[in-house]
Amino acid sequence: MVTVNHDYLNLRGSYLFSEIAKRVAAYSAANPDKKIIRLGIGDVTQPLPTSVIEALHKAVDEQASAATFRGYAPDLGYDFLRNAIAEKDYQARGCDIRPDEIFVSDGAKSDSGNIQEIFGRDNRIAVCDPVYPVYVDTNIMGGRAGSFDEARGLWDGVIYMPCTAENGFAPELPAEVPDLIYLCFPNNPTGAAITKSALQEWVDYANRNGCVIIYDAAYEAYIAEDEVPHSIYECEGARTCAIELHSFSKNAGFTGLRLGYTVIPSDLIRDGVEIRSLWARRHGTKYNGAPYIVQRAGEAVYSEQGQKEVRQLVDYYMTNAASILAGLKAAGYSVSGGVNAPYIWLKTPDGMGSWEFFDHLLTKANVVGTPGVGFGPHGEGYFRLTAFGDHAATAEAMERIRRL
Repeated sequence: MVTVNHDYLNLRGSYLFSEIAKRVAAYSAANPDKKIIRLGIGDVTQPLPTSVIEALHKAVDEQASAATFRGYAPDLGYDFLRNAIAEKDYQARGCDIRPDEIFVSDGAKSDSGNIQEIFGRDNRIAVCDPVYPVYVDTNIMGGRAGSFDEARGLWDGVIYMPCTAENGFAPELPAEVPDLIYLCFPNNPTGAAITKSALQEWVDYANRNGCVIIYDAAYEAYIAEDEVPHSIYECEGARTCAIELHSFSKNAGFTGLRLGYTVIPSDLIRDGVEIRSLWARRHGTKYNGAPYIVQRAGEAVYSEQGQKEVRQLVDYYMTNAASILAGLKAAGYSVSGGVNAPYIWLKTPDGMGSWEFFDHLLTKANVVGTPGVGFGPHGEGYFRLTAFGDHAATAEAMERIRRL
């Protein structure tokens, strides 16, 4: 008799953003005359940089000639892109990362979900609370989460690291030592950032205890403050304890193109095995490589013009972040984030629950955000707005919220 993977049956309800989409679709169907402004999902809205478009066109034209046609991409990524990443994202910042330690993929979401496959099922994971749902959900699928405690809203096999207003929405070193530690800075959903000295404490903790840090740096392009590191490899000893995930989606607008990469240094060894070799094996077996034309587009991001255009994109969205921060503060909300990240984290008013405030904002202001509780129990009573709208829509959304 055919059976299914029962770990999948342990997942709680639908994926957060699928639930949001359902509610918005139902409201729109019932109220077709309402203009809804979406500041919920972290999808970009501005066109791709000109240098990226030019690279895409050139690469497409190459596919029309037998002399320049490319078929299957190298499963770990083309050298031209890996070399550019190593030089511009790491070596230029003083980080000792080589091209052969970089694995190109179709996005950080895929990698953050797939990375758990190369670790044993008995590993204990630690996550921030609130947290990007993919980290927990994919470990549920992998059989590591244990049983769900309905009363507490927590999995008994997961170590939760509360991120609250009291600790500046940054986790504290866990007393119970985990095996795998998921960190995301600048943080999704809270927008919090971490200083280099604070991140060094995590690296030292991981090396002391034999942990592996899975460091999601998808939003590093939004960092504005000098004391905030762009990479965990800026910290001494990170090569022996950390894996880093990167995305082209939020800096260069590749949410539709799909491109990212993961870094695993050769010095990272656990259980007598070089972790990099396991990820390379998984890549080679399960993945045929990111498309040539998309990798050429990624290469263009690192050109002098591409870097200028990416900076302009980031500045565009951070102008929205500043507008949202100012607008919410003027309306009397308690807010954080929005300085080193495109996310603004606000406390819901009048003791409203997160989903209650979602419905309130949708029906009264026709603005969509993300309920904080969807990111974990410590997100209850909070709400996330993103800066990825256009200027006019963002300004209108703030005016609607102000009038509530």
